[in-house]
Amino acid sequence: MSRVAVLTDSNSGITQEQAAELGVYVVPMPFYIDGTQYLEGINLSQKEFYDLLVNDADISTSQPSIGEIQNKYDALLKEYDEIVFIPMSSGLSGTCQTASMVAADYDGKVHVVDNQRISVTMRQAVMDALLLINKGYDGAAIKEILEREKMQSSIYITLETLKYLKKGGRITPAAAAVGTVLNIKPVLQIQGDKLDAFAKSRGKAAAKKIMLKAMKEDLNKRFKADYEKGRIHMEVAYTGNEEEANEWAEVVRETFPELDFHMDPLSLSVACHIGYGAIAIACSVYIPEDDTK
Repeated sequence: MSRVAVLTDSNSGITQEQAAELGVYVVPMPFYIDGTQYLEGINLSQKEFYDLLVNDADISTSQPSIGEIQNKYDALLKEYDEIVFIPMSSGLSGTCQTASMVAADYDGKVHVVDNQRISVTMRQAVMDALLLINKGYDGAAIKEILEREKMQSSIYITLETLKYLKKGGRITPAAAAVGTVLNIKPVLQIQGDKLDAFAKSRGKAAAKKIMLKAMKEDLNKRFKADYEKGRIHMEVAYTGNEEEANEWAEVVRETFPELDFHMDPLSLSVACHIGYGAIAIACSVYIPEDDTK
């Protein structure tokens, strides 16, 4: 049986320590802060990042270099026959395209999965890959299954501040100023490959109600057959605000008590664009090959 390594990047929310426990490998995403390069989870912690972010440090996201990806492939192929690499969605980062380009030189031994996931839904794809390896699937089959299931997830996010949407050019300075005065909290969605507007609300409490309603609608329509069988992974993510996130997690668990549950901090790449204090709800459908439920 082929020995398959699972590789992901730190946008999955999987830390280096968790990766060691799970038996997977994580490429740290690079950042530039005031001109200096940092690597997520290596020499930059979540706390350090948010301290810099709220103090208006100049932060920009980057992606691993071709050389770094090659080195990771080379090191893993000394121990394994194949690699399944699950990077951040191609619609949100260029890492997937770079990884695929590099993989072309490895004679079919490296399978780059573009299943358009981020954060907690991306983490679930990693867990699904591990399950498939345990069932004896090879790298090519795992890539095919994960890409087949790419639209079987949903994410809704609300923000604490409009500052970072303005900074990234997603809204105008005038709209940000009016929105701040009126306490407008946008609800954003990730359905597949990009971050889109979903709704607007007055205040965060109202935004959370919109997100719960949207998730209920997804479960009762898009994912109805799986939801009725309890075959949904329910997920929560957040940017820095752990106390609020724990309260939100409690609400989500009470709303969907029959579903399994996981919570993680959102990846720092996403946090750069939405800021401190964001709260998200997400779900991932069980892959059909998972017969644990």
